[in-house]
Amino acid sequence: MENTIEIELSKKKLLFLLLGSAVFVALGILFVLNPASIQSDLFGNLEFIRIVGVVSLVFFGLCFVYIATKLFDSKVGLRIYENGIIDNSNATSVGLIDWEDITDIKTIQIASNKILLVETSKPEKYIERAKNGLISRAMKANYKMYGTPILITSNSLKIKYDDLEKLLMEEFGKRVK
Repeated sequence: MENTIEIELSKKKLLFLLLGSAVFVALGILFVLNPASIQSDLFGNLEFIRIVGVVSLVFFGLCFVYIATKLFDSKVGLRIYENGIIDNSNATSVGLIDWEDITDIKTIQIASNKILLVETSKPEKYIERAKNGLISRAMKANYKMYGTPILITSNSLKIKYDDLEKLLMEEFGKRVK
């Protein structure tokens, strides 16, 4: 592939994400097994504390498993080439995103996390590529909230967000007619 740009997955960033997930799994276990130790004026209801613990266990447990799997993933995190973008950086990755389907690339910020929204003329095409029902629901939620099912961050990539944004904007600009 001529003029291919490849960005590797960052094992260091993934390890930090894995550690964070492990902490929240441990807290979830504490909330489920010993909710009285967490009880306070703010969190007085023991059943509520248990529910928060279960939600934390399920969500961050899934994150932990996914991130642990990504640590051993030998695929490139993000590939940019003449046909489009292949994103392998997050759970909602759907393979090749064709340049001809991309209508715009925008940045949003949620708390301190910046995210690239890859707007497409064929959102259903990419939602249908979801690996399972959970991923499909996540992509539909992205589409409903942000107007696109395709979101890219630098959280697991060996690149700073600003550099990733600049690179994708430049590559997209070369292909806009």
